[in-house]
Amino acid sequence: MEIKKLLEESSHYLMHTYNRFPIVLRKGRGMKVWGSDGKEYLDFVSGIAVNCLGHCHPKVVIAIQKQAQRLLHVSNYYHIEPQIKLAKILVEHSFADKVFFCNSGAEAIEAAIKLARRYFRELMGSHRFEVITALNSFHGRTMAALSATGQEKFKIGFDPLLPGFRHVEFNDIDALDKAITKDTCAILLEPIQGEGGVKIPDPDYLHDVRALCDRHGILLILDEVQTGIGRTGKLFAYEHFNITPDIMTLAKGLGGGVPIGAMLATEKVAAAFQPGTHASTFGGNPLVCSAAIATLDVLLEDGFILDQCRRMGKYFRKRLEELKKEFPGLIADIRGMGLLIGMEIIGDGAPLVKACMERGVLINCTAGNVLRFIPPLIVTEKEIDHLADILEQVFDNIA
Repeated sequence: MEIKKLLEESSHYLMHTYNRFPIVLRKGRGMKVWGSDGKEYLDFVSGIAVNCLGHCHPKVVIAIQKQAQRLLHVSNYYHIEPQIKLAKILVEHSFADKVFFCNSGAEAIEAAIKLARRYFRELMGSHRFEVITALNSFHGRTMAALSATGQEKFKIGFDPLLPGFRHVEFNDIDALDKAITKDTCAILLEPIQGEGGVKIPDPDYLHDVRALCDRHGILLILDEVQTGIGRTGKLFAYEHFNITPDIMTLAKGLGGGVPIGAMLATEKVAAAFQPGTHASTFGGNPLVCSAAIATLDVLLEDGFILDQCRRMGKYFRKRLEELKKEFPGLIADIRGMGLLIGMEIIGDGAPLVKACMERGVLINCTAGNVLRFIPPLIVTEKEIDHLADILEQVFDNIA
C-alpha cells in the first residue's frame, strides 16, 4: 500500500492522540529501521527507550517464537513458569523481594501508589495516603499516574484529578522536607527526569531523600520506567546513588520491545497486597515474560552491554560537547547518564528533529527545547559520529 494511502487511512481510522511524522516504519534490525518507501534511518529514539537491545534482537525474537508455539496466555489464576523465572532474575539483581507484573509503566505506577496507601492502612494502622512527587515529573497517563505527574500541560481537560498528591521542586531537599505532613505515605521520584528534559539530580539528593523517608517513616518509590534496565549504565539508576527504594517501577526496556511493566517491593511492603487487592489480566503472561528473560539474559551476560552503555554514553556526551563549543549560540547544555542524554537547545527543538529525520536519523525532542537521545544500548562510536555529523550540518544551516 502506498504511503499516501496509509497516511490517509491512519488519519481516518485512528484517534488523533499523536502528532505523527509522515513516515511508516516497516522493518528494523539493530540500530536501523526502514520506512515503507525503503528509506533507511538510524534510530536514536528506540521506541522511547524500549528497544534497549536494538530492533529485533535475535535472542529476543527466538524467545518469542518458541514461547508463541508453546503458550501465549493463561490467567494468573495459575502459576506461569516464565513469570516465575523473570521475577527471580529481577529479585536477585535488585533490592526487592517481590514482584508484581503488569503491562506498562503507568500501570506499574498505579500499583505502586495503591501498594503504598494500602501498606499504611492495613499494616501500619494509619490513614496516611498522600504522595509527594516532583514538579516537571512524568509518571504516566492513567488518572493516578497523571495526578502524580508534575506537568500541568498533560492534565488539561481531565479535572478533577485524584486527591492526595503534592508537588515540589525536583532536586530541592528542603522543599521536600517542608512538604511532608502527617498524611504523607510516600515520596515518588524519577532518579532522572526523562520526559521533563533529562534533569539530573545533585549527587547527594537521592541519598538525602532516602534519609528523609527513613526519618519520617514513609516510603520511597522510584519510577525507573525510563532509567531502568541498563539505560544509565547500571541495571537500575538507583545503583549510581548508593541507595535502595522501598518500591520501584519498571517497563519500557524490560521486554526488549514487547509491552510489560513491573512493580518491585521489599517483603515488608509487599505484604500489604493479598489475593483480591490488585490484579492484571495480561500482567506477566508467558509471551512477554519470555521476551523479558531473553532481554535480561543478554544485558547481564558478562556485563558487556552495561559496560558498552557507560563507554558509549561518555563518548556520546564528548561529541555533543564538541558541538556545544562549535555552536554556543544554539546549544545551552549537555547532560545525561549512560545513554539517556539531553541537549538543551536555545529555541524550539522540533525543527531540528524534522531536519535530522530528513537526513535519515531519528531523534526526539522533549520539554520543548531538549533533544533527547535514547538509542539502543548497542549503539557504536561510528553511529554516534554519524549523528554528530548530521547535527553539525543542521546547526550549520541554522547558523
